Amino acid sequence: MPELLSIKEASQWATEHLDKNITPSNISYLIQYGRVKKIGDNGSTQVLKEDLIEYYKEQNKSRQDDWKEQLGDDLNWALSFEQYKEAETTKHVHRLHPYKGKFIPQLVEYFLDNHTDKFKREVYFKPGDIVLDPFSGSGTTMVQACELGIHTVGVDVSAFNTMIGNCKVEKYNLIVVQTEISRISNALNKFIVDSNAVEFEQKLLQELYVFNNKYFPVPGYKYKVRQKEIDEKTFGAEKEKEFLPVYNKLVEQYKIKLRQENENSFLDKWYTQHIREEIEFVHNEIKKVQNPETKKILSVILSRTIRSCRATTHADLATLLEPVTTTYYCSKHGKMCKPLFSIMKWWNTYSKDTVKRLDQYNKLRKNTFHTCLTGDSRNIDIFEQLNNLNPEFANLVQRQKIKGIFSSPPYVGLIDYHEQHAYAYDLFELERQDELEIGPLYKGKGKDARQSYIEGISAVLNNSKKFLVDDYDILLVANDKFNMYPTIAENAGMKIVNQYKRPVLNRTEKDKGAYSEIIFHLKNK
Repeated sequence: MPELLSIKEASQWATEHLDKNITPSNISYLIQYGRVKKIGDNGSTQVLKEDLIEYYKEQNKSRQDDWKEQLGDDLNWALSFEQYKEAETTKHVHRLHPYKGKFIPQLVEYFLDNHTDKFKREVYFKPGDIVLDPFSGSGTTMVQACELGIHTVGVDVSAFNTMIGNCKVEKYNLIVVQTEISRISNALNKFIVDSNAVEFEQKLLQELYVFNNKYFPVPGYKYKVRQKEIDEKTFGAEKEKEFLPVYNKLVEQYKIKLRQENENSFLDKWYTQHIREEIEFVHNEIKKVQNPETKKILSVILSRTIRSCRATTHADLATLLEPVTTTYYCSKHGKMCKPLFSIMKWWNTYSKDTVKRLDQYNKLRKNTFHTCLTGDSRNIDIFEQLNNLNPEFANLVQRQKIKGIFSSPPYVGLIDYHEQHAYAYDLFELERQDELEIGPLYKGKGKDARQSYIEGISAVLNNSKKFLVDDYDILLVANDKFNMYPTIAENAGMKIVNQYKRPVLNRTEKDKGAYSEIIFHLKNK
């Protein structure tokens, strides 16, 4: 006879079975998302032990062996950092703003800290050293270096990237920040209180609640999809059409303007009229703030907010296909979802989250110098730029020089770094320098693009050497499937003295296949 377990019993059984802590919340997650079938009603929920056995059996197939078979035995699984939960790989300020292509902080920490092991046989950096990141991106190297007592110079061609990175390592008066957040939130509440959009959205949510409970009950629907009892694509499309007349009637009733009159910019195209008006309102309130650091962190909160409010589906937030201004079947959530008609929810959520993360980081950071410069790493004069911004730090860098580099250069033909934050460039009127990106997506991965990439990275390394100590250590994280880095090292007068090949387990892309990257260790010839 099948053995039934309560959630607590299932947690205890799984903990013993797997020899690691499995909480009741973990079991509830499996039920909610249809991984195992729910038996009984709320309050007496049970699961079949045989369902758990089958689920964990499937999960425990050795990904390590499978990936090594595909990617080679030289894969260093210790550098997968699979033991860390997402909350740890996005800890404190690392999650202040979404960013494609960033590496996890544990990887930076592994190479910057003073430990050694059977793979990392020497210490490359120590507290008081200066490290350079010529492709600073969202500032991960700066953040972790500051935590370890290492000074950092970042450089990035994107003005918005520079803004994100510097905001992460800035010190704030959090009372002042919170006061301004409260002022803006209250003003926004007053601005939208009489809006048709508020009442419209409340009514729409009521209709969706009834519809979703009827056709997409949790967790039964998702379980049936996983068991292939329901064709999700066909069923979702059918219900999408069925609900559309309800939505259209409400739009007409409340006179909701779904699209803006022109689509000349990113902000014009990807936001509904109501959202756009709220964005402009909050932006104007931020402009009233006198303190420049407070103004910048509030701008980052607004940018994070509006990224989540684009007129697209939940599944396509990172890619953006076409603007979506109607209700739709959401494969991510397994139910009917809707566009947003106010930024209030996300503004409140991200404001609270940002203050919490800044406070967490403030308890960990050391008293170091750290600055990200906006410029082209192929030719930037770090001494001159730093002297303009922070003469004391510039004096330290000139006297001590930079010990080395830890950076993740762009991957050829993968990301358009300015375009991923197009909304922020539009809103804050920042200068775009797309043409200075090395290896952008829009140039592809062809022969000419690869040659241009080699020349670009080589030029960055040659320029960086002017500011480094003679016995420097350079560590570059790259997926070098075109075998370009030996040529890059040669062009820069360097030698590759070691390579660390690591599996990349938690990618944001939809492709979850076996994937690795190499950390190249370069030194002077």
